[in-house]
Amino acid sequence: MDFFSSIIGFILAIGILVTVHEFGHFWVARSLGVKVLKFSIGFGKPLWSRIGRRDNTEYAISMIPLGGFVKMLDEGEGDVLPEEAHRAFNRKPLWVRTAVVLAGPAFNFLFAIIAYWTILTIGVEGLQPVVGTVVKSSIAQRAGIEMDDRLLTIDGRPIQTWSEHRLYMMDRLLDGDSILFALKRQDGSEHSAELQLPEGFLGSFSPTAIESQLGIGPKLPILLAIVGSVSPESPASDAGLLAGDKILAINDVKVDNWSTLVKEVTPKASQKTRFEVLRQDELVGLTIVPEPIEVNGTTIGRIGIGPQFTEPGAEFLAVAELGFSSRVYKSLENTWLMSALTLKMLYRMLKLEVSVKNLSGPITIAHYAGQTVQIGVIPFLTFLAVVSISLGVLNLLPIPVLDGGHLLYYAIELVKGSPVSERVMIWGQQLGIVILACLMGIAFYNDILRLFE
Repeated sequence: MDFFSSIIGFILAIGILVTVHEFGHFWVARSLGVKVLKFSIGFGKPLWSRIGRRDNTEYAISMIPLGGFVKMLDEGEGDVLPEEAHRAFNRKPLWVRTAVVLAGPAFNFLFAIIAYWTILTIGVEGLQPVVGTVVKSSIAQRAGIEMDDRLLTIDGRPIQTWSEHRLYMMDRLLDGDSILFALKRQDGSEHSAELQLPEGFLGSFSPTAIESQLGIGPKLPILLAIVGSVSPESPASDAGLLAGDKILAINDVKVDNWSTLVKEVTPKASQKTRFEVLRQDELVGLTIVPEPIEVNGTTIGRIGIGPQFTEPGAEFLAVAELGFSSRVYKSLENTWLMSALTLKMLYRMLKLEVSVKNLSGPITIAHYAGQTVQIGVIPFLTFLAVVSISLGVLNLLPIPVLDGGHLLYYAIELVKGSPVSERVMIWGQQLGIVILACLMGIAFYNDILRLFE
């Protein structure tokens, strides 16, 4: 089911976002007098097509759902009738060609703004901004943050839910800036905590940096030591542990919750470990040898199980409530912050300050698409907004064969007063293909590693 959900989610997401991007090119081209010959979603053999009344434009949905294109009348791509020469793309003024090329990424950003606004209008339910975990010796603990502290503001921004300002915080972290929290203790007293990032922080930067590297997490219901899933061919599977089993003790140490379970298993890599399990009102004893795993240079034990999650109760949840103007502002800000994060991550990767493991390819995108489709409308819209922004940013990079490459050629044309030579364009296309192939190769490699991990 997960596989089919991923395929359906991926096709749906790519179909929507490619249509938005290509419609931008299509609509602006037509509006500025360029004749459009074909509008295709996907590549290869058409699965469906029809001829429109205006200009006999062909509309098609094609077999390979990995992109799309808008084919315009152009003297560089075939013969053009003299009476239609004025509608050829290459005959149009520089500003018209620039607007047509820029329209695709611009529509991706516009889609993200609308998606974020829709999400905020529906109402985003999130966790209460109350600290549930503070990792020992972490950045958060050194700053004076304690369990059950309620977050009031982040750099002066009021907080209604735990993840409300995640993009803002990620942007601050990526810049290496400190973050100032205002908090309220359980006794009602207020205090502030400034989180200072240590040197070398960016080397291990990831999308989970707030929780994993700052060492702070939200308050959640206690997770019971009930097995929710068992990985195939894992130590737990080999020993006969089943989903639904409740772990009562490990080596005679009583296990009350999932945290205790992890605490007891982690140091027992390659050691025979006795588990006492409750299975359908029957006590079962199992011997499991945790598999040794290297994590940040330390060997820990894992048995290959996942917890049985339960939805947090109303006492753990809150809704971020914003007025109309605040929703518009927040939608614009989220789109801006996500765009800036994408560019900064790429820049930091080029400087080798951030790991290229943060790059994701089609497999990871399909996985998240499938997950969000199953969860609901708001997660899927959020996913679409993030990917739409990524497509917009990547397409604006000055790499030949992308929209940004064409804009680079137009900038050169503006300076020198004449179009870039055909030879330079061919060289540029070859270079662009090599760069894109390298990026896709890294992304696919990361995807495959994630599958094995």
